[in-house]
Amino acid sequence: MDPMSLMLFGLLGVMLVFMFVNTRKRQKQMKEQQEEKATKTVPGVKVLLQGGLYGTVVAYDPVDLDKPAQIEIAPGVVIEVHSQAILRLVEDTEHVEDTEHVDDAEQVDATPLVGAGGAEAVSEPSDVTPAQRKADGIESIQVETPEETKARLERNDEN
Repeated sequence: MDPMSLMLFGLLGVMLVFMFVNTRKRQKQMKEQQEEKATKTVPGVKVLLQGGLYGTVVAYDPVDLDKPAQIEIAPGVVIEVHSQAILRLVEDTEHVEDTEHVDDAEQVDATPLVGAGGAEAVSEPSDVTPAQRKADGIESIQVETPEETKARLERNDEN
């Protein structure tokens, strides 16, 4: 064999070893991320699904990943999804509104509405009457914390 072909075989060998090491490293990282997500995915935690839906975990089996996870996407609406459809856990972040750039004509009454469950609802302009909202088909939206969702689901299980 000539020295040129030996050098090419050596280079090919180095590339194969590099690819093998990189693949093993990436697989190890992915496994660690999956295990971390599985331990943190518990009932009451908000999640983002692969399809872009946000929801709250109702039931999840971190041991049997083929068993469907139950996700509540709206109060009383629970769907079953494959456990790997959970893209990531969502951290609750409060949105701070910058009031310096809001004109007086655009300001909205920020008084929170309280629904039947004691949950805070989205603020609406104060000049819109309940009759107008009903005529327009607008209902107030209930917002629950993960703790309130978990407590409500536990009350439903007891009944």
